[in-house]
Amino acid sequence: MTLLDDLRTLLGPAHVLTGPDLAKYTGDWSGHYHPNPLAVARPANTAEVAAVLQCAAKHKTPVVPVSGLTGLVGGAMTNGGLMLSIERLNKIREIRPATRIAIVEAGVVLQSLHDAAEAQGLYFPLWFGARGSAMIGGVLSTNAGGSNVVRYGSTRALCLGLEVVLPDGRILNLMSELHKNNSGYDLRQMFIGAEGTLGVITAAVMKLVPRPKAYATATLAARSLPDALDLLNRLQEASGGAVEAFEYMPASYMQRLSECRPDIRLPFDRRYETNILVEIAATAPKDYTPKADGTVPVVALLEDTLATLIETGAVLDAEIAQNDAQRLAMWKRRELAAEITIDRQPTIDTDIALPLHLVPDFFTRFDARLPSLDAGADTISVAHLGDGNVHFTVYPTRDDPALYDAVVEAVEDIVADLGGSFSAEHGVGLSKLNSMARRKDPVALDVMRAVKAALDPAGLMNPGKVIPTKG
Repeated sequence: MTLLDDLRTLLGPAHVLTGPDLAKYTGDWSGHYHPNPLAVARPANTAEVAAVLQCAAKHKTPVVPVSGLTGLVGGAMTNGGLMLSIERLNKIREIRPATRIAIVEAGVVLQSLHDAAEAQGLYFPLWFGARGSAMIGGVLSTNAGGSNVVRYGSTRALCLGLEVVLPDGRILNLMSELHKNNSGYDLRQMFIGAEGTLGVITAAVMKLVPRPKAYATATLAARSLPDALDLLNRLQEASGGAVEAFEYMPASYMQRLSECRPDIRLPFDRRYETNILVEIAATAPKDYTPKADGTVPVVALLEDTLATLIETGAVLDAEIAQNDAQRLAMWKRRELAAEITIDRQPTIDTDIALPLHLVPDFFTRFDARLPSLDAGADTISVAHLGDGNVHFTVYPTRDDPALYDAVVEAVEDIVADLGGSFSAEHGVGLSKLNSMARRKDPVALDVMRAVKAALDPAGLMNPGKVIPTKG
């Protein structure tokens, strides 16, 4: 029996895809990678996932777990391996309003969890542009971030428990609903961010929070990034830490947006260098209940803070959303980031994290260094400024691998000197393997290799990703 024969017996022929049926799995959202799988297996439950992994191990075939295919770093790349899609593991098993948790399978689309939580008056606070296709298994495997990290943390902070199928087919039940559990190593955290290199996440227990009853949302032009950071701190203090998003869109971003999407209205008639999208969410009645004159306290808080800073000159202009349509229009500008960035090629994409107060230093230092690398290159950036995550892209004058490496190393040099990280929220995959080899602590790499060897001695789980080859 061949691998495909065994898989068809296990799953049925309709769920072992080959030939033309592979089309949707052979592209990469970034356009940089083009997977060529032997087949795609589509198990329907945890037991079938276990059987598929046992079958692959028997035939010594590499396995690449895939979910919504929204990754940006080549994590789903394969040439001849077996893709294991979790798309049929798509049940929301339970929403528990009293304890504010959701028990979900890994193939649940993020937007579906948002909708289910909202129906119970709750909110799953992981929010980014690909929420209509990204799946829970994928966001856990990459420890995805998004726009709400400033308040709620990344995916890692939102997960209480996991179910994982190990490379040998054993099922590891870590589906704890506990907020405290000190019984040895926290194995759950080991699989979050592992990008499918240690096993396949099949289910999870995720935290929910109260659904906001009102938002205060504005796009503003700040005098400088330090002034914007001062605004963030003021709003956090005044709102009791209720700032949900604090997104930076510089002038270069706004210019690119106007070129790619002339149908999108820009917030201001003139060009400002430092544009911020800020949103505060209210869950307490004192913050969302309208006063006698109709004003909503959380909106008044934002208006008053901005007015004070406009008087001092720290804020140059502001547009405050007066209704949900205006709020969504503001978010549309921000969520077009990936589209308008990759619309121009070639690109050198980086996804870095910096101490908040040193974000301006990164831009200053890189702008000074870029001309010596590529005098005609342009840049574009957008940032989750509230947590220091900068998506920084260089448009080089030529598609040259040597230039690509030189630019990435220049970014790494500055980031390392500022105490930052070369990888913030997109994962490592293939595209950051060289960065891992150059910048990750060697002892940390040795520990990662030891964990990988212990759980996956044959090296069949998403091989070649995350951990660079030692040498």
